[in-house]
Amino acid sequence: MSKIIRLFFAWLLVTSLLRLGQGSGWAQEQSASPRDRSPAVPAINVTDGFTVSAVGDLILVRPESMRIDVGFNNALRLLKGSDIIFGNFEGTAADLKAFKGHPQAESGGSWFLYSPEVPQDLKSMGFSLVTRANNHATDWGVEGMMETDRLLDQAGIMHAGTGEDRAAARAARYLETPKGRIALVSTTSSFTPMSQAGAPAGEAPGRPGVSVLRTKRFVRVTADEMQTLRSIHDRQPKGSLPVALEKEKPNDLDLFGTRYRLSNRPGFEYEMNPADLEQVLKSIRQGKENSDFVIASIHAHEPGNWSDDPADFLPIFAHAAIDNGADMLVGHGPHRLRGIEIYKGKPIFYSLGNFFFEENLQHPIPAELWEQMKADPQVTTEAELAESRRVRWFKEDENYQSVITVSRFEHGQLSEIRLYPVYLEANRNSDRGVPRVPTPQTARVILERLQSLSRPFGTTLKIKDQVGIIHVSAQK
Repeated sequence: MSKIIRLFFAWLLVTSLLRLGQGSGWAQEQSASPRDRSPAVPAINVTDGFTVSAVGDLILVRPESMRIDVGFNNALRLLKGSDIIFGNFEGTAADLKAFKGHPQAESGGSWFLYSPEVPQDLKSMGFSLVTRANNHATDWGVEGMMETDRLLDQAGIMHAGTGEDRAAARAARYLETPKGRIALVSTTSSFTPMSQAGAPAGEAPGRPGVSVLRTKRFVRVTADEMQTLRSIHDRQPKGSLPVALEKEKPNDLDLFGTRYRLSNRPGFEYEMNPADLEQVLKSIRQGKENSDFVIASIHAHEPGNWSDDPADFLPIFAHAAIDNGADMLVGHGPHRLRGIEIYKGKPIFYSLGNFFFEENLQHPIPAELWEQMKADPQVTTEAELAESRRVRWFKEDENYQSVITVSRFEHGQLSEIRLYPVYLEANRNSDRGVPRVPTPQTARVILERLQSLSRPFGTTLKIKDQVGIIHVSAQK
């Protein structure tokens, strides 16, 4: 009898503990990570008629707002009609006469250095917030990154994506507006090796830098190609290949720093770092909990500047960002337009290309770039070097085609997106890379291309009077 009583009380204790665990959410947390759950997302809470102008990369060497240029000023007028204006500030602003930093050994291919007046010039154009997490944030070292942030603060432009350590770089930043509090979370999957912000550990302090979303890239190969690669792998001297920290999947192979994956189609696959993804999504949720409207932004060149299509991980990230509270996802990086998707009634701009693209006006140019281009600074001018590099990497007309996007929100919902084409190509170096309202023919080319790029995402983009229009209620 005593044995039965003991068994009864043991059963009672176990069931009570299980109920306690279920009531506290403990049981669910053991089987699901935050990104597996669908969090309750607060609704958009901005005043009716709230509008956001979003553009791509801001690569401008010197102030431009004083230009007496009809095409440029018409573009600025389209930009200035919104409640907030957003872009990607890609580079360093500093005065070399006082700046104590230097070009970083590893850069994003160029060492962009802008006049210290550029942040204030952007403010005069109407820019109210910019993203900073990109592969050029530390072109002139962490010192350059921090000086740029200081100048943006001084100009009154809110920015996100950089910080004293990883938590600060990933944190949501806030902008107060008459129509609501706006949060911005910025991250990048394309970055230079020493630019990523680090977390403190014990007595080791955190590392200043940018918020990153690390990815693993896999090259897809056929069964025959994989067999050849494994044969090469197996013939290497014992101990010459790095020891993998994780067990390799049967269909994957790491060889000489390149990862391969068995597939029946060519191309690339990417896997996001789970910890990075979880922390970025947490910042988005935090931003939404403390604001009325959240912009999430990612700088992603993947799979390459040549590609019109985003890498396979980007739609996954974009959807997760919106599921966790983002009201808009803005991408940039490849210096060309990519498609637009409407997901759960919210816009995803996979890349808005360039808004300013004065890549050809770099000054000063560090020694490494002269060496890369095999040019002699005693013979070749900086302008000639920059033009040679531009023709090599950015000669396609698509690099100079872009749009100003204006998203309008009514009753807590996205109601319409208007797309105003801009064109950055010109005959002279001093004019190239500056946005202008294009001719009707060029406007049509830009919009029809964006229309085609957006179609695979189920987006219907109509063209009327050289303006692209997406009626959100009409989207699937």
